[in-house]
Amino acid sequence: MKTTKTGTPPTVRAKAEHGTSLLTAFREIRELIVHGRLSPGTWILEAELAERLNMSRTPVRGAIHWLQREGYILEHRNVKKSRMIVAPLTKEDANELYMIIGRIEGIAGRGVAVLPLAERKAICSQLKKLNERLELIAKGRDGHPGDIFELDRDFHRLVIKHGAGARLTTLHTAIEPQTERYWRLYASSIIKDLHLSVGEHDAIIQSILAGDADRVEAGLQQNWLKGSERLGHVIEIFGERGSW
Repeated sequence: MKTTKTGTPPTVRAKAEHGTSLLTAFREIRELIVHGRLSPGTWILEAELAERLNMSRTPVRGAIHWLQREGYILEHRNVKKSRMIVAPLTKEDANELYMIIGRIEGIAGRGVAVLPLAERKAICSQLKKLNERLELIAKGRDGHPGDIFELDRDFHRLVIKHGAGARLTTLHTAIEPQTERYWRLYASSIIKDLHLSVGEHDAIIQSILAGDADRVEAGLQQNWLKGSERLGHVIEIFGERGSW
């Protein structure tokens, strides 16, 4: 029996693609973009992506349009023709994304702040452990700069896990990978400012322990807004990625 590149019979692959391949293509292409394996400004070639993913062009085409709606891919037009490209990383885009996710997490933070004290203490214990590991990296004592993103992401995800409802979680899940693009490409350049983020995290933890919903919300929003400012300085130095 003839097989595909992965050794899977064509009939099995075709069956697996039915009804699920669009989502699979979306997730796999999004991961390529988020992790920088499809860098900002790269032309999107449907046939090449289909071959790379070992999928038919139909779900890949659908995934490209889906990613365009979510802002990962843009249509770049000139006088003669238009092309789909991976969205560039710009200061303006980062500002907007960070403002949005800050608002979402701020609302979730209010939910955490009104939990019973015992639950808040347990959550804060987890948040503190993550922040202490970030602090060690900031001081150059332990850990690896590559761990910064995962630790910071886990800190913020804990707030969402314990304070957000289904709708808010869905919104956060949609926007988080877009901020991840910036983090992964620029995180190594902002390590000198990591201690500032650690301090902002400490303030959030203390506000949760105090059960002060207003301070928690403001602290989370401030953390993202300040992060946007720090990122903006780096972009000004190293330039935008993928701009034309």
